[in-house]
Amino acid sequence: MKRFIGLTVLITLLLLPALLFAGGQKEEEAGEVVIYTSLEEDETADYLEIAEKDMPDLKIKWVRYSTGEVMAKLFAEKDNPQADVIYGVAVTELARVKDFFEPYKAKDFKKIGKEFKDPKGYWTAIDMYVAAFCVNTDRLAKKGMDMPASWADLTKPQYKGEIIMPNPGSSGTGYLQVTSLLLMHGIKEGKEDGWEFLKKLHKNIVEYTNSGSAPAKLSSKGEIAVGVSFGFRGAKQKDAGYPVEIVYPAEGSGYELEANALIKGAKNPKAARRFLDWAISENAMKSYTKYKIMVTRDDITSECELPMPKLEDVKLSEMDFAWSATNKTALVEKWTSLFQDKAIPK
Repeated sequence: MKRFIGLTVLITLLLLPALLFAGGQKEEEAGEVVIYTSLEEDETADYLEIAEKDMPDLKIKWVRYSTGEVMAKLFAEKDNPQADVIYGVAVTELARVKDFFEPYKAKDFKKIGKEFKDPKGYWTAIDMYVAAFCVNTDRLAKKGMDMPASWADLTKPQYKGEIIMPNPGSSGTGYLQVTSLLLMHGIKEGKEDGWEFLKKLHKNIVEYTNSGSAPAKLSSKGEIAVGVSFGFRGAKQKDAGYPVEIVYPAEGSGYELEANALIKGAKNPKAARRFLDWAISENAMKSYTKYKIMVTRDDITSECELPMPKLEDVKLSEMDFAWSATNKTALVEKWTSLFQDKAIPK
């Protein structure tokens, strides 16, 4: 009898992991997290290499999409999320769909400036990216064009057929550029000047890309003179040896915050919270400063290794993220009705 009891206990102990596995804890035990990001692939790879060193037992799976694609995935998967975490996606987008997220105040939440986080923890920003022109100096010289210094310069006849810009419907960079121009020209006061300016600019545009980094890459290769993009990507191209200069427009550069969120219904919530804790940790923030002009943690100053100016040396446009989020659908619909003829199909 004792021998039978001992055998039963042994079998139970052997089966215990399988029983737990069957009880739905397999993914939490495995320490796996699935991430959707709009950060550039090269920078994401660098950041997550550090994350893996800091959390060697956490398996991190990630997929990079443009901002528009991330949002489309969130809508399509709302009832059955396939990812756990949103990492580095435009705040303007996340603020529109807070009901998709579970509020979570990560470990160092108090060290993030109040203007860079949702007070209830629906999203937490990690950094800022700034709009800029990536200008190919070789192509300018070859075609006898001047170096543009402003948005107004880009409407001059000499740049006709020499500008590429992102589509605001699919690119977060494209949307911040359009909204910055509309705000700059008084749209909140009922003025149509911003749309009139975009019409003038449209005459010189070759095409609107689905990606915010694509214009910088195309101008770097000399396929176009001016890629309306963002500072980090232009600086990355310049650092790689391409004949480009980065121009922050004299009227002011639009900017956006990149933020994180916990997806409601995540299959790996414990692992997701652990990753989100890391994502605003000191080590994580220091890794962002390699690429970013500004990070949101109060105790860390960006010391970007790329050829980018200090934040205080760049004139920023006045942005209104709440307004941009609320009006996104209407603004993109109007933009599409006016300029879709030069947009690359999604």
